[in-house]
Amino acid sequence: MTEVTLLRAGARPILRFERHLPRDVEAAWRAVTDPAEMRAWFPTRVEIDGGQWQAGARLTHHFHGHDIEPLPGTVLEWDPPHRVRFTWGEDTIGFELSAAPDGGTIFVLTEELSASAAARNAAGWESCLDRLQHGEVRENWKARFAHYAAELEPTLGHQDGPPAGYNDSAS
Repeated sequence: MTEVTLLRAGARPILRFERHLPRDVEAAWRAVTDPAEMRAWFPTRVEIDGGQWQAGARLTHHFHGHDIEPLPGTVLEWDPPHRVRFTWGEDTIGFELSAAPDGGTIFVLTEELSASAAARNAAGWESCLDRLQHGEVRENWKARFAHYAAELEPTLGHQDGPPAGYNDSAS
């Protein structure tokens, strides 16, 4: 399991994940922002009003395979091919990409979220990032959630389990 870094700069915690992707920045950028390519790893189908990422664009995050209502979003920052930030319901997600010395890409994902969702979302992002980096999930969500709940509860308090409508077999 790859560990998450917990940042405490403001009122809400921020989860930070860093991965090395074995592709150049342009290819990695497409993988993390092209809605068709995102389907291979991102937890929702992203619909962009107007069909184009840009600051201010409205997003809808559709959860397939789960009985969860779509989440609204807005693109807050758009700086291709290095940075994008957007909302996901009440959370804020950021992607930062930089060239790695070996020709690959360092990909950093951050999520500012409510404290009680940290373990749940950390476990979910680990699974998503496994798919992005390796093409497969290497550990199940429940084991990851148990690990993160034990790690984060002393700092952040009670950790919520999966959201209503989550179907573990669909991930």
